[in-house]
Amino acid sequence: MSSPLFISEVSSNHAGDIERCFKFIETSARIGCDGVKFQLFKIDELFAPEILLKSEDHRRRKEWELPEEFIPHIAKRCRDCGISFSCTPFYLQAVETLAPYVDFFKIASYELLWKDLLTACACTGKPVVVSTGMAEMGEVIKAVDVIRNAGCRDLTLLHCVSGYPAPFEEANLSVMDVLRKNFSCKVGWSDHTVQEGVIQRAVHKYDADIIEFHLDLDEEGAEFSAGHCWLPHQIERVISSVRIGGGCDGDGKKVPSAAEFSDREWRADPADGLRPLKSIRGSWNPDAS
Repeated sequence: MSSPLFISEVSSNHAGDIERCFKFIETSARIGCDGVKFQLFKIDELFAPEILLKSEDHRRRKEWELPEEFIPHIAKRCRDCGISFSCTPFYLQAVETLAPYVDFFKIASYELLWKDLLTACACTGKPVVVSTGMAEMGEVIKAVDVIRNAGCRDLTLLHCVSGYPAPFEEANLSVMDVLRKNFSCKVGWSDHTVQEGVIQRAVHKYDADIIEFHLDLDEEGAEFSAGHCWLPHQIERVISSVRIGGGCDGDGKKVPSAAEFSDREWRADPADGLRPLKSIRGSWNPDAS
């Protein structure tokens, strides 16, 4: 199998600071990510007015908004760093704002039921990645039908457990096989467990095409304290490990490797069970080793 694409999710850890956004992009490129994803939302278009009226906590999330004017600059910095730029739209106008800049759209689990948003993303002709957290299979079927009927030809479904953090024992990674079988599309894992073993298994047992994970730079991001964000040095080691693992499959031919040739003559001789083979015992010179 080929190595999956690793996509870092900045979420609301950018603090509304363009320089911090740039640092997320540069760090993501440095640690081996293939892309970076942001979120574009407006609190007034994310939550119902009844909720905002009752909840100061939800109103305070306005501080987490990513300014629209950042989008062209973020896209350029991603291009300069050689990684893809994606963003999750959380209101319909956001799709139009993002379309000229993103390499693919990401639809969040919470928006899976919103047909208008699914249609708007698919109609752009861009690839669409959809998280399926909290969904029943029937809901996924309906969402996929909407997206494909709207013209999407490049769809990826991410299995996801929308717990922040998600208990590793609830990961249920075998769902990835079910999604691939039922929808004949690319599949992946959107991680909230912050457990290396979960990502390794998603890659090596379930052939994830994409691994998405939440990233923070310094434990100062708005979402870090919730416990679902990786730090750069943690996820860099995982990415490196996965990439190394992907290079060791070989061609399946059972022949001695280059690293083994020097030891072949030091196997036990079948005549007496002693090492090395009799053919070199007389000529062997310890000073020549």
